[in-house]
Amino acid sequence: METQNIRMAIDRHWVASAAGDQVAEHEIYHDDAVCEYPQSGEVIRGRDNLRALRSHHPGRPSGFAVRRVVGEGELWVTEYVIVYGDKRTHTVSIMEFRDGKVSHETQYFADSFEAPGWRSRWVERGA
Repeated sequence: METQNIRMAIDRHWVASAAGDQVAEHEIYHDDAVCEYPQSGEVIRGRDNLRALRSHHPGRPSGFAVRRVVGEGELWVTEYVIVYGDKRTHTVSIMEFRDGKVSHETQYFADSFEAPGWRSRWVERGA
C-alpha cells in the first residue's frame, strides 16, 4: 500500500510541477528535505528554500514531459524532459522517501546534443 501511495504522490508532484503549481508541487517534501544539483555543486536545504528557488526561476518552462517513473520502497527515479524555449533539458530525479515524504532528492540535468554520424549504422533515432 505504501508503494502505491508514494507513486500517487510522485504523479501529483510532476503534474503540479508541469502546471507551475508551487504549493502542490512541494507537498511531497519533508520540511527538512535536502535537494542536490551535483553538476553545479548546489545543495538546497528545506522545503521552503526549494519552493522559493523554483518560484524565482527566471524562465518558465514551455514544456514538461515525464518519460518514466521507476521505484520501490523508499527509492524512486523519474526521467523527464523540461523545455525552455527551444532547448530541451533531459532530467533525472532520484527521490529518497522517509515516512511517505521526500527527505532527499538529487537532480541531474543534461542538454540534448546531435548524435555523431559515425555510429548511425548501429543505432536508431528515439524521442
